[in-house]
Amino acid sequence: MIGPELSALAAEAGLHERWEDVHGDMRQVSAETLKAVLAAMQWPGGDEAEARASRQRLRRSEAARDFLVLDQGEMLDVAAFGEAAAELRLEDGEVQTLHPGRPQPLTVLGYHQLDLGQRRIGLAVCPPRAFTVADAAPGKRLWGAAAQLYSLRETPGSDFGDFAALSEAATALGAAGATALAVSPVHALFAADPARYSPYGPSSRLFLNVLYGDPGEAAQSGDLQAGPAELIDWPEAGGHRMKALRLAFEAFQREGASPHEAFDRFRRDGGADLERHALFEALHAHFFSTHGARGWPDWPAEYHDVAGDAATAFAERHADEVTFHVFLQWLADRGLAGAQAAARASGMTLGLITDVAVGMDPGGSHAWSRPQDLLGSVNVGAPPDAFQARGQDWGVTAFSPAALAQTGYGGFLATLRSAMRHAGGVRIDHILGLRRLWLVPHGAPPTEGVYLSYPLDDLLRLIALESWRERAVVIGEDLGNVPRGFREELRRRGVMGMGVLLFERDEDGAFRAPEAWPRQACALTTTHDLPPIAGWWRERDIDVREAIEPDLLAADVSALREERANDRARLWTAARRAGCADGPEPAADAPQAAVEAAVAYVSETACDLALVPLEDLLGQEAQVNVPGTVDEQPNWRRRLAGPLHRLLDAAPVRFRLEALNTRRR
Repeated sequence: MIGPELSALAAEAGLHERWEDVHGDMRQVSAETLKAVLAAMQWPGGDEAEARASRQRLRRSEAARDFLVLDQGEMLDVAAFGEAAAELRLEDGEVQTLHPGRPQPLTVLGYHQLDLGQRRIGLAVCPPRAFTVADAAPGKRLWGAAAQLYSLRETPGSDFGDFAALSEAATALGAAGATALAVSPVHALFAADPARYSPYGPSSRLFLNVLYGDPGEAAQSGDLQAGPAELIDWPEAGGHRMKALRLAFEAFQREGASPHEAFDRFRRDGGADLERHALFEALHAHFFSTHGARGWPDWPAEYHDVAGDAATAFAERHADEVTFHVFLQWLADRGLAGAQAAARASGMTLGLITDVAVGMDPGGSHAWSRPQDLLGSVNVGAPPDAFQARGQDWGVTAFSPAALAQTGYGGFLATLRSAMRHAGGVRIDHILGLRRLWLVPHGAPPTEGVYLSYPLDDLLRLIALESWRERAVVIGEDLGNVPRGFREELRRRGVMGMGVLLFERDEDGAFRAPEAWPRQACALTTTHDLPPIAGWWRERDIDVREAIEPDLLAADVSALREERANDRARLWTAARRAGCADGPEPAADAPQAAVEAAVAYVSETACDLALVPLEDLLGQEAQVNVPGTVDEQPNWRRRLAGPLHRLLDAAPVRFRLEALNTRRR
């Protein structure tokens, strides 16, 4: 039973005691779930008395908030903070005196400080919307490609694609007419444990995956090369790359002053966060090799405190190892910067579009070095829906809303800045999480979760400010069970949604006409969680589902295949009507004409930006990632058949490129 104090505490903390499922039915959250998540938020409510005490602390915390996020032009009256005059210190150093009862509009964008005697309040003054494609290229409809970075084969003998390969791929695509190249997440994973290779389960989103750093000539050492396999063996490949990076570090240590000056500057600029991340990597490598520890909770207890004596002593004893991991970040940062420079030099308007994962591994670097930012003892996931009847637990944690407010959104801003640092755009995975996240207590099934609200208005304002500072467009992955009015709010704030061809339907199931797609959206043929068009046309995804769900009734499979046949007819009819296809519908085992029609169809949409995954540009069938599977499918392991500049020269690919270049003018 949920008592009145527990119910009130949950509501004030942002938890939704009731929620609407995908069928429109209202569901009730259990008292046990509320208590578990409130405890993770540091607002315990084990009984009514404890819930009452937590409510009082929560209210005091809200009253003491010392960071405000405001719209440009919003009026500020310091009378709300007291009777005395106050000083407004602008980011550029200018000081203004504000008097009670004399409201003043805040017109200067940026991060400012309001001095109120003994109290200081930070102010973020934000533009009304983010930087958009219309700002970058007025009057134009742009197109780009989307790539799984590791899949690239630009470097002969390399086990997987890296930032050097990304530079080559960007150059090739820019020459082919692309104005953007979206890439899979490049967040830091666990360097000592390359078997953990999902790009959406990062150790930290503030730093980079060091395996993507280019070790240069060290990579050419004969005993470090692997064969050109179709699938990446990540444990073996990661081991090869780390050996090459060790050699690169040894060579760096023998070099002259010039590269060391750039490295020293990078290290100084990275500050405490960089040092702590490097220390985490050194500790993780040590305890992974000696104890098999997968994350910091498995380390000896004395190492759990980033500022404790044990961690400090380890850093002193292993200073060279910490420096090695700083070097790896420097090398990766240089590589990503070089890839963006290559993209822009090739003529791309936007260049790279990076991807921000929805959360972080609870045993990773961020959770160890900045635990105050995050929620403990809960994972982010999704409630049951039409695709996952048991719900989902993604195995990552997320920011604490209370911590965001108390720290001036420090962790969130650091994440945005990392993603935009060397990019012309950013894709925010599961952007619905800016409004609410489905949280699952550790040990509970995904069905026993609860929605937690986040400060959407503040987060969108800050995204807009950082977007303009970096002149980076913003795409929000807004698929799934989207709350009413959410997409409209994103568009009002200049954040593009995602229009995926397979989902863009009218109520009767017909594919929406290209001119009816929203302009402020990014049009895609497919995503990494869906089959490429060729695989969809050939029912490869149904084959996979049937193989991994042997208890699936034959009648269900028959129904799925019948529905797919109907959808093929619908898509072909829509493509012919839009002038993107002609002739009879291709057979199910002849998908290439359907791929060409799909690429042309997305090209014709009214959207400001169209992105075509390389899998569709090249006419591939295999799915990058099959949600809900781990080992059943080779997720995040597939490689391209050869160097991209050669693949783009194939006749069918040239035909698709021509459609993009002519139809997006």
